[in-house]
Amino acid sequence: MGDSAAQEFEGKRILVTGGTGSLGQVLVRRLLTGVNGTPAKIIVFSRDEAKQHYMRLSFQNQRAATDEVIYRNFEQCLEFRIGDVRDYHSVAAVLRDTDIVFSAAALKQVPTCEYSPWEAVRTNVEGAENIVRAIREFDLPVETVVGISTDKACKPVNVMGMTKAIQERVYIQGNMRRPATRFICVRYGNVLASRGSVVPLFLDQIAAGGPVTITTRDMTRFLLTLDDAVDTIFAAVRSAAPGETYIPRVPSALIVDVADALIAGRDIPVVVTGIRPGEKIHEILISEEESFRTVHGAPGYYALRPMLPEVAGDGCPSPVLSAEYSSADNLMDPGELATYLAARVPEIADASYLGA
Repeated sequence: MGDSAAQEFEGKRILVTGGTGSLGQVLVRRLLTGVNGTPAKIIVFSRDEAKQHYMRLSFQNQRAATDEVIYRNFEQCLEFRIGDVRDYHSVAAVLRDTDIVFSAAALKQVPTCEYSPWEAVRTNVEGAENIVRAIREFDLPVETVVGISTDKACKPVNVMGMTKAIQERVYIQGNMRRPATRFICVRYGNVLASRGSVVPLFLDQIAAGGPVTITTRDMTRFLLTLDDAVDTIFAAVRSAAPGETYIPRVPSALIVDVADALIAGRDIPVVVTGIRPGEKIHEILISEEESFRTVHGAPGYYALRPMLPEVAGDGCPSPVLSAEYSSADNLMDPGELATYLAARVPEIADASYLGA
């Protein structure tokens, strides 16, 4: 990628909804480095004042190699605003100062959404509708909106996936309601280090001496890091056509193999607890029905073309898949998985969480 292609955020006013979450914080850190251009403003928009407070403190006390760059950019352009994507008026107000929107606000825990389905609808669906509606009704000059979705939106079997599937459709159809704004999505699977995901859970269980709990020995998941997720978002901003959904090509593994790799031969038991409400055995990032609309995106990514002909436009590129894209396919063997995790989970490298 040449230098000219890496400056897509130069001088841009960027809004990150749900910016205090695991993904939001990594996304903001990456934006602050200026590697892809120095934004004029980054607005973290969320409803939790405590999380905003701790994020602000964290960014003021960097301990990374990019400390000075991040700190300077933080002082110059990072802004925190309290608000809720469910509230149309607060959404409309914050969008007035925005060129690019990263829509990361979500209710994402599968069991929580099962027990509170309407709350999931309000955040995941109504939140997206508020963004599209505000841009259209107030004729706001927003250039790009990126809806951040999940594998669970594909062939959804749980409320979280159902609401995310509708969120994708709200954004994609937004291209018809507001053609001057490019609405695109990204969709990816399990993120290794995000809050509430399986690897931090396993590490905590191992540190406590076990047992490590898995729901079924057949379960598989795609594996990518938060930085891989941000790479997917940035690739979509650079390359996705209106209405496209970008999907990374990432490795997958049996969850029981992930547990074994993290246990690393210690005398820690693995207990099978059974499937949780709404949980899938395998992650599917592209369904068989969607495979016929799937083309090559930027290198390392698939691009799912929009279903609506008014958004897709003329021409029908040849599909690159003939079946679904599932975590059950092309699994890493235990050796490959151990190497993969060792390069991406710092706790494995120093084994400090095991008291070694």
